[in-house]
Amino acid sequence: MREKLKVFATDHHSKQLWTNHFEEIRAGTALATHDVRLQDINTDGIVMRMEIGDHARQPYGMLHGGVSMLLAESAASLHACWGVNLGERIPVGTEINGSHLRPAREGTVEVEAVVIRRSNTLIHHRFEITHLETGKLLSTGRVTNMYRPANMQ
Repeated sequence: MREKLKVFATDHHSKQLWTNHFEEIRAGTALATHDVRLQDINTDGIVMRMEIGDHARQPYGMLHGGVSMLLAESAASLHACWGVNLGERIPVGTEINGSHLRPAREGTVEVEAVVIRRSNTLIHHRFEITHLETGKLLSTGRVTNMYRPANMQ
C-alpha cells in the first residue's frame, strides 16, 4: 500500500480524517496539478472544487471535457474509499459516462459525487459539475468503481 494511504487502513473514516490528510493524498497526482480542493465529504458523497485556468482549458479556451471527467472520476473514486479499509480492498474505476451540457471559460467549478448504490463489490456515484459563479450545471453523469483486494507488500 502506498505510504500516504496507510492512514486509511481502517473502516472508520471521518470528515476530519480526510481533511487532515487530503494534501498528502493529492500530492504527486493530477489533483495537485489541477489544484483540486476538498470541500466536503461524508457517508453520502464528496464535493471538490477547481479554478479554471490554462491547465484545464482546451484550445478554444473552454474547460476541457477530459478535465471534467478527471474531476468526476477523482471525486467518485476518492469517495469510494470512504469507510473502506484500504489495507484490505481498494476501489478501481470500471466505468464513467458523462454529458457536457454547457461550456465555461473561467471561474470555479465544483464537482459533487453522490452514492447511488454501494454493494460489497461495486459502488456507483452520480456526479454533477457546476459553475459556481453562474450556478449553471456544466456536466453530469455516473461513475462505477469495483472493489478489489489490496496488494499488501
